[in-house]
Amino acid sequence: MIKKQNLDLFSATYKNEDRRPHQSILNLIDYFDANSNKIETNSQQIIHYIENEERNVFILHKGSVGLYRSRDSMVLNSESSPFIFGFSNQISDPDYLFMRTQEPSTISYLPLSEANKIVEKNDLWKDLAFLLVYTAARVYEHCSSISQPTSYEIIKYQLLELMKESDEIRNNTTAAGYIKSRTFLSRSGIMRILSELKVGGYIQIERGVLTKIIHLPKKY
Repeated sequence: MIKKQNLDLFSATYKNEDRRPHQSILNLIDYFDANSNKIETNSQQIIHYIENEERNVFILHKGSVGLYRSRDSMVLNSESSPFIFGFSNQISDPDYLFMRTQEPSTISYLPLSEANKIVEKNDLWKDLAFLLVYTAARVYEHCSSISQPTSYEIIKYQLLELMKESDEIRNNTTAAGYIKSRTFLSRSGIMRILSELKVGGYIQIERGVLTKIIHLPKKY
């Protein structure tokens, strides 16, 4: 059974609007970094979790990465640096997901087996637990967002997520394209609602790029 003080620690960690466990991620990176190989990537570069039949853990030092489902290229999650990928899906089919950089990024990698040994040797279980809880929550939120009862509620969530992205991503990604890649909505339906929101003065869009959210009503 998890002790009450540990439950309180989890609650405090994920209470804030930015629920990412920054310190735990940095602690893990400190231990992994010396054993990893660093690469510089281009924007939209695809990265697979397995290479030469070996699973890898990836450390995002700079930039941002999208997590895609292989069968339909739907974006399940996206994260900016610093972040660590590869622990939450280590027992699933390695070809089920792939990563794609959303901007030029700095990434390092090391074998998953080596990363697991480092966690065990240095008793990093609590930091890893915080990372896994956050990752699971992000994927759960995505699943919940695309099953909202109306198209507007789905689009509203995605617009709020888009505004959290870096300037590099927001300035080089159309709002319609961002929403389409993360939902099952048709492009025409997305464009119609975005147009209505723009005309109604709820959002500002220039050349398809979302520049400002003024106010998104609860219902539309």
